[in-house]
Amino acid sequence: VQLVESGGGSVQSGGSLKLSCVASGYDFSKCEMGWFRQAPGGERDMVSTISARGIIKYDNSAKGRFTISRNMPKNSEHTLYLQMANLRSDDTAMYYCAASCTQYVSFWGAGTQVTVS
Repeated sequence: VQLVESGGGSVQSGGSLKLSCVASGYDFSKCEMGWFRQAPGGERDMVSTISARGIIKYDNSAKGRFTISRNMPKNSEHTLYLQMANLRSDDTAMYYCAASCTQYVSFWGAGTQVTVS
């Protein structure tokens, strides 16, 4: 099982980035998936999640600026996206992709760094 994030980088305040997470090796069609972030010295916090049925949640800090989406082709890799706009310095963090599939099964990616200056 792999969750591999990409798309992070350094941008100026007000800029945009689109994060991607390719999930493979498991049937993610029944999993809730999401993006979390962790700033240096901080806790890992939820940014946005999307359920298998497409129910979406955003942290208040992300509402109106970030858009989560997922592509779930049958019998193929799943891809989770996070389109981020109007980025601010307090968005600087390591961003992680995660999948929660059952009460006992969850997966995390290694993260992609987003730096806003």
